[in-house]
Amino acid sequence: MFDRFKRRSFLQAVVAVAATTAFGCNDDETSSDAGEKYFPQSVCSGDPRPDSVVLWVRAVDPDNAGANTQVRLEVSTSESFSSLVLDQTFTAQAAFDHALKVKVTNLSARTTYYYRFSIDAGGQKHSTVTGRTRTAPAPTDTVPVKFVFASCQDYIGRYYNAWQHLLQLDEDLDFVVFLGDYIYETTGDASFQSVDGRGVIFSEPEKALRQGTGLTAFYAANSLSNYRDLYKNLRKDKVIQRVHERYPFIVTWDDHEFSDDCWGDVATYTDEKTNEKQTERRRNAEQAFFEYIPMEHGESAAGAIDINAVVSQPTRIYRDFEFGQNLKLLVTDTRTYRPDHLIPEDAYPGKVAVPAEQLALVLPTLPEPVQAQLQSDMFAYVDIDAAELRLYKDLLTGVYVQQAVAAGLTAEEAATKAATWITGGQALLYVNQVLNAVNQARVAAGEDAIPAIPVDGTPRGLAFAHMGKTGLFGIQGSRYVVVKPIFDLYAAIKYMGSAGASEGIFGNEQQAWLQESVSQATNAWKIIVSSISLTTMVFKLSDKADVPDPTLRQDFYFNVDQWDGFPTKKQEFLKSLRDSNVQNALFISGDIHASFASVESGIPALTAPAISSGSIKELAGLAVIGAGFSTGSTVYRYIVAELDKSLKEAHPGMEFVDGDAHGFVVLEVGASEAKASFHLIPSTEIAKDYSLRQPSELTEKFTRRDFVIKDGTITAA
Repeated sequence: MFDRFKRRSFLQAVVAVAATTAFGCNDDETSSDAGEKYFPQSVCSGDPRPDSVVLWVRAVDPDNAGANTQVRLEVSTSESFSSLVLDQTFTAQAAFDHALKVKVTNLSARTTYYYRFSIDAGGQKHSTVTGRTRTAPAPTDTVPVKFVFASCQDYIGRYYNAWQHLLQLDEDLDFVVFLGDYIYETTGDASFQSVDGRGVIFSEPEKALRQGTGLTAFYAANSLSNYRDLYKNLRKDKVIQRVHERYPFIVTWDDHEFSDDCWGDVATYTDEKTNEKQTERRRNAEQAFFEYIPMEHGESAAGAIDINAVVSQPTRIYRDFEFGQNLKLLVTDTRTYRPDHLIPEDAYPGKVAVPAEQLALVLPTLPEPVQAQLQSDMFAYVDIDAAELRLYKDLLTGVYVQQAVAAGLTAEEAATKAATWITGGQALLYVNQVLNAVNQARVAAGEDAIPAIPVDGTPRGLAFAHMGKTGLFGIQGSRYVVVKPIFDLYAAIKYMGSAGASEGIFGNEQQAWLQESVSQATNAWKIIVSSISLTTMVFKLSDKADVPDPTLRQDFYFNVDQWDGFPTKKQEFLKSLRDSNVQNALFISGDIHASFASVESGIPALTAPAISSGSIKELAGLAVIGAGFSTGSTVYRYIVAELDKSLKEAHPGMEFVDGDAHGFVVLEVGASEAKASFHLIPSTEIAKDYSLRQPSELTEKFTRRDFVIKDGTITAA
């Protein structure tokens, strides 16, 4: 009998050997240990088309790590490699971290191919494990297409039990769509990552961005070597290696491949206390992505893909695929071209964003009760630059500088920002709250109180405070927890005033490509791949009389970094699909770490849960407690404890929601209907390594929910 330690060591050895011999034997002269030494990230494939596929390996000779490596690639229709369709040598260049991507062409449609890479070192041949891939059906084929879509695989302190379960199922898949957040750029951000268990240590930490202080300090990737470390570390995981060895991947990126909640080359770590435009960092992130992800780039020629040529061109990862008559897959990029969040993180709560003259233009189009509300005292504001209000402007400026310095700005930086924000229209809702706090201190000090500014005769407008912004710098009221009706109105006004640029999530070129591709597609299904979720997430607290604070009795968007932050563009695009009579349009997405099946303005949408990243319920709980609400409060109950129920109550088109499970979705599309299966494991299991347990233990933890998508509807199967 094994003791506990020896049994664990034995199982680890068994798992390692099993992982390296997943699909067949290598040459007799090849050692699996040596293969892992020279190919530590194993192999993978991607972007399958009827006549081509991209194959990937990282080949390095540790005894000569600075030199290029000559690599032989063999491709065959037989697992024994008895007949080769390709046998060619390529160079894995040290300049690209010895990553090699080869586009193999002249292949047969919907055919399984086996492949392996090898090098000669020390007079001996060393090979990778045998990888397996599959090409797409021919354009005329009418076969069903079956694939998995998944997202968000944080490595820090978590395990890939979802991927392991996919391997257990042994699904006959055409491919896997990965929807973004393939890596996470931070090494232990306690606000959402575990600080226990496995982690990542940068080889060059001095080149990383140090975030936080003391025990909560962590690093964020910055240099090319930092980003490469993240991919190299993650792809040493045996479970994800086996998934890549088995299925071709189609990958898009979201934010964490560069930086959390980014837009273009702009990060958001400091919530706009500082300028976070980081062009070089973005370029580093993209290069590592292009090195490690098995994808083609535009009209790539056969052979080794020149990474240098890819990174020197304008960024483009949006692309489309056809899988016979049944599927057109349109892979979008919702990070590279998007504008800043509509509400800046450093927006001053009192600043009027929609003045009276702009509000007057839209008021007649709104229902009378809404018109009356928008003309109430709650929306009164004054021009703080008026001479008679000089005392109040000085007071607001002084408070701003004090708070900004406390937040980490220098006095000079704080004064500059104060001059930018405390000017023009200022909402009395906020101004008089600040004044009230100042007066309390004055009275306590024996000084006279300063009179509040009266609302009589003042204009009405929308300020950032009306949208939920309460502090100088932060995500509340900017990227998260935003008052829905006011935000929607503000977004619509900005959209009209900017000719749509304020919500230009796709950019002009991608937008034109997407519209044309969808409208011209003749395939039975047109599936749009979006890294961010299309499903609306609203907490409808406006009718909850037991919420004690009246300012919280409103309807809130939970997250406007996703499609809810582009409400006008979203409705415009969905309307274009309906007006163009696009049949069987379907969105698939990830990002939000929750499972959704919903119909959005007539268009079905499916959102996959995270593979391993913290569930939305976990993150919402941290946020609500951090905002000062106890676990026994009504706010905690509606937003956390009853999260699924609350979201479904606020969304009549929501067929299914699970905000606390991890997993993936299997989707099969036929000529007239699609079948989706959510495979889910509780969040409590994600920090446990099931690769060292009996397979049945993991199987028992999973549940399955099945749905049928047909004629624009989603129904439980």
